[in-house]
Amino acid sequence: MIKSKPEPVDVHVGSRVRMRRTLLGMSQDKLGKALNLTFQQVQKYERGANRIGSSRLHQLSQILDVPVSYFFDEMSDATAGKAVGMAEAGKQSFEVGQMARRETLELVRAYYKIQDPVVRKRIFEMVKSVGNASFETESK
Repeated sequence: MIKSKPEPVDVHVGSRVRMRRTLLGMSQDKLGKALNLTFQQVQKYERGANRIGSSRLHQLSQILDVPVSYFFDEMSDATAGKAVGMAEAGKQSFEVGQMARRETLELVRAYYKIQDPVVRKRIFEMVKSVGNASFETESK
């Protein structure tokens, strides 16, 4: 029996499911119960090991409160099967990968829990400033 690799589109859609679920603070178990599935099945969807059918994708969009198109947002042309230069494809996959990291998702969730918009804006500016300073130091 030959074990096949997941299709890049299925991996992308699964990563978007994981990102949204994590941003909402929802466990795989809770999402599985809402879908009438086990958390293991949710894991397979999120890894792209199992393809998500259209009716299930619609159900996920309702549970996660996003349009169906959300699951295809930020998909690189390379993932979608179109010809793209290697540098551009690598750049896009890096950015999407960074956005899917747990650390990033937790940071975004914590950021939006800040009630005071002035404080939130100051923190945003501070993080941007530190990030730019780090980038400038690395570039030298």
